[in-house]
Amino acid sequence: MPEAETTPPPPALPLVGKGAVRSAALLVGLGPEVARAVFSQLSESEVRKIALGAKELRRRSPDEVPAALRAFVDAMEKVGGDVVAGDDLLRMVAAEALGPEVARRAFDGVVVQTAVEEVLGPVADADPESLGMVLAREQAQTVALVLSSLPPEKAAQVMEFMPDQMRPSIVRRMALVSAVAPDVLREVRQALTLELQAVVAEGVRKVDGRSAALEVLRRTPTAQQNEVLAAIEADDPKLASELRTKLFTFEDLELLADRDIQTLLRDVDQRQLALALKGASAEVKQRFLKNMSTRAGEMLNDEILALGPVRLSDVETAQATIAKKAVELAEAEKITIVRATDKMV
Repeated sequence: MPEAETTPPPPALPLVGKGAVRSAALLVGLGPEVARAVFSQLSESEVRKIALGAKELRRRSPDEVPAALRAFVDAMEKVGGDVVAGDDLLRMVAAEALGPEVARRAFDGVVVQTAVEEVLGPVADADPESLGMVLAREQAQTVALVLSSLPPEKAAQVMEFMPDQMRPSIVRRMALVSAVAPDVLREVRQALTLELQAVVAEGVRKVDGRSAALEVLRRTPTAQQNEVLAAIEADDPKLASELRTKLFTFEDLELLADRDIQTLLRDVDQRQLALALKGASAEVKQRFLKNMSTRAGEMLNDEILALGPVRLSDVETAQATIAKKAVELAEAEKITIVRATDKMV
């Protein structure tokens, strides 16, 4: 009689440790958010152990979850006595997550000053001219408080739009300001914000009148330019000088006659010319090289190359200086300035 076939026994279940079951029960009790955060810190093998504990938990008593939570609370109460270690641990974690300076301020109780932009709001963001128009109607003490709270560059720009008679009083009060309470600045913000909104509502907009005036003058015959600038000089010599200097630019040197460029070259420093030509157009550069000897031109080119990268502001300063020298020579009647609008015969 043949032997009856025997069914192989089912594979033995992996042994599940008590810790895995308790861990699974604890995570169930703490909820999905905590469980998600814990799983993100574990390896796959560690998660697998907790998964086995969770399966085993189904066959256990419903009291496993509350028991695991009580055990966890008891364990935390035993650790709670070492508060110094806990403080150091959290400080370290905060420093790693937020940076050492933020952690230092938070754990040492350092009071962080509120940013001026946050306290003053739109007042700090307003353009200098609009803010100056509004502050001109306020008391000098209020103006001093606002300007003392702004960055120095912004405060200086706003001061340019203040009435001349107010400036000494404003500066004197600014010199006496040592601290400004945020609440005071907030009150000032509320009052000035309404004024600024009114300025905007009235359609006031910032325009570059000086550039517009220069463009008008550039399109005016030379004789009329001289008449206008002479009249302005009688009332405002500084403005007339600025307009006269900016009226003739470095690029306008391309229009000079050869003999005038040669005269200008005798009064210009070689290194300054190299710096100016570093950012000039090819046409202007060629006009200068054309009026120099071959050797002098080669030396100038070598000096331009030797300069390497230079700041744009330095180039613009050198160009403005040479253009101003050309204007001075023209006023001394040593050269003749020709502008694009001049008609030649």
